[in-house]
Amino acid sequence: MTDINYNLEDDIYRLLMKEPFFAALSRHINKSANKSIPTAGVRVTADGRFELVYNPAFLSRLPDEQRRGILKHEFYHLILEHCHLRSPDGKKISKRWNYATDLSINCNLKGELPDGCLMPEKFGYPDFQTAEWYYRKLEQDGKGGDDNKCNGQHDKGEGEGGGTPCDCGNFDSHDGWGEGADVPQEVKDLARERLRESVKDAAQQSAGKTSGWGSVSGETKKAIMRFVNGTVDWRAVLRQFVGQAQKAETINTVKRINKRYPYIHAGKKALRHANIAISIDQSGSVSDELLGLFYAELDKLSTMASFTVVPFDCQVAPDNLIYQWKKGKRHPMQRVLSGGTNFDAPTKWVNERKFDGHIILTDMEAPKPMPSKCRRMWMTDINSFESMPFKTNERVIVIKKMQR
Repeated sequence: MTDINYNLEDDIYRLLMKEPFFAALSRHINKSANKSIPTAGVRVTADGRFELVYNPAFLSRLPDEQRRGILKHEFYHLILEHCHLRSPDGKKISKRWNYATDLSINCNLKGELPDGCLMPEKFGYPDFQTAEWYYRKLEQDGKGGDDNKCNGQHDKGEGEGGGTPCDCGNFDSHDGWGEGADVPQEVKDLARERLRESVKDAAQQSAGKTSGWGSVSGETKKAIMRFVNGTVDWRAVLRQFVGQAQKAETINTVKRINKRYPYIHAGKKALRHANIAISIDQSGSVSDELLGLFYAELDKLSTMASFTVVPFDCQVAPDNLIYQWKKGKRHPMQRVLSGGTNFDAPTKWVNERKFDGHIILTDMEAPKPMPSKCRRMWMTDINSFESMPFKTNERVIVIKKMQR
């Protein structure tokens, strides 16, 4: 019998007992019950976060082990980057790519999923290959094409009764992945960097426990660590930092249309705009190239937020050189100071005022500063990062040259 009062958190709690890594990761993922989808799936939200969406009726009628298997299946899609990788055939929705991603996951979950779910042996393929490997094999063998299109959305049993795996074997929704998602690329990049931090946190928690990784295989651990230690998109991180502060205070309002659920849920309205300080090291050791890269990104950020630019070297610039970079405006790169470097100067200036976040662009060539009263982040180049004169638990992002 279907239990309309199904509580996902009960399954998350039981997952914690046997699968600490997945349980730790789940704490960073939004969950949303939605009877309009037949089964379950993961997607990027409009504010740059990953969300697990599930039909409570579908999950409630499954055995405990299969429910937990489905949760792990969805989390595997996240940690193996299936949600933000483009389908190899370049299509927005590719049945073959959907097959390949499920094949790479389900061989880790044998006996834990509903009957009929895709398994490599169905196609005569070995277990534990990457989604790209399965995709190439399916393509070579002419299998999993788009002649009978399926993108994880099923017609069988939609609504309050939930769905079932269709004949193709895809039981979950892959709607909203890759280029098919109705979400700007910068929002997807933001979600990816947030996910990277969440996976890193879950991996660190798991590493210190005897059974912290649970059923995660050795090869999957390697894939997880490749994702965690991979190249960070510093532009996405910068957008993330500003975006988080930008959500400082919001309220629900029926006067604003909800973009994802128009005329169903209320929209959001900001009560105030976040106040971000961006201190730019003007000392002579900071290169024009580094300044140019940062100013270029600030120019892009100005399309989504306003912020205060604070030039400094061994002291903060005079008031007439500190300015508000208004949303939608442009400012050329400029160097107005050229002395030494003292991080206490901009930190003290920001601490004496009300700011929600503080970003410092610098070559790091100065002693560790006083504590910051608001969240602080550092941005520098690779050489400066590798020769930092002090250690910090605050985030330090390496700015890399644009690839041409």
